[in-house]
Amino acid sequence: MPEYTDRELMVIAAGREIRDGDLVFVGMRLPLLAFAFAKRTHAPGAIGLFENGIVRDQPAAETLMTMSDTPNIPGALWSTGTLEIMSLLQQGLVDLGFIGAAEIDKHGNLNTSYVGDWHRPTVRLPGSGGGADIASLARRFVVIMPQEKHRFKERVDFITSPGFGDGAGWRERVGLPGSGPAAVITTLGVYRFEPKTREMVLASWHPGQSVETVRTATGWDLRLADGCSRTPTPTAAELEFVRACDPTGFWTR
Repeated sequence: MPEYTDRELMVIAAGREIRDGDLVFVGMRLPLLAFAFAKRTHAPGAIGLFENGIVRDQPAAETLMTMSDTPNIPGALWSTGTLEIMSLLQQGLVDLGFIGAAEIDKHGNLNTSYVGDWHRPTVRLPGSGGGADIASLARRFVVIMPQEKHRFKERVDFITSPGFGDGAGWRERVGLPGSGPAAVITTLGVYRFEPKTREMVLASWHPGQSVETVRTATGWDLRLADGCSRTPTPTAAELEFVRACDPTGFWTR
């Protein structure tokens, strides 16, 4: 069995969420590698969007530290600005967006603003960036984040980027056009959302974990999806693709 890191497994699991032909709001860090992995495997027709105005049909030839690094520009289909990229979201053209978070709750709402009482927060976080836009307007979005019990809460302290609000029907009531979170990928497992309640449920636990260890790191009474099972172990070929995109392990070690 090949050896791999938690982050390499997360990249592969995230890459599997990209469909061939998707217009993908990529972002940075692990989603960047997930896009490159999907392009080299099952989704050669996917197109990547970057918030700074870059549109690519192929990953950059070199590892990127930021989306504005010079290697992200040569070979781009379009080098424009943030306004034009965000307008694609507003037109409903973006199929998939990736978002990170400091906190998430059982209905997929994300907090990247404050921890504690927002009048006197114990921690101030970076804020939305484009996260709220992606969560509100993309046809679907995927969350990638480490899993710890204090970050997986029954209710987040502050909703920066909306998931399913207080449950089924909430997005429709408040007029959000996007269909909400499709998956949550963490260091411990992969999660989906139950259609009737829009509550997060465990779809698979990663190798080396168990239902019990995942539940211990979750701040509510986590239920299991139908067919819940172990996340497929990365193959040697899959790991080779990921490592080719991040040869020094800057993002994945």
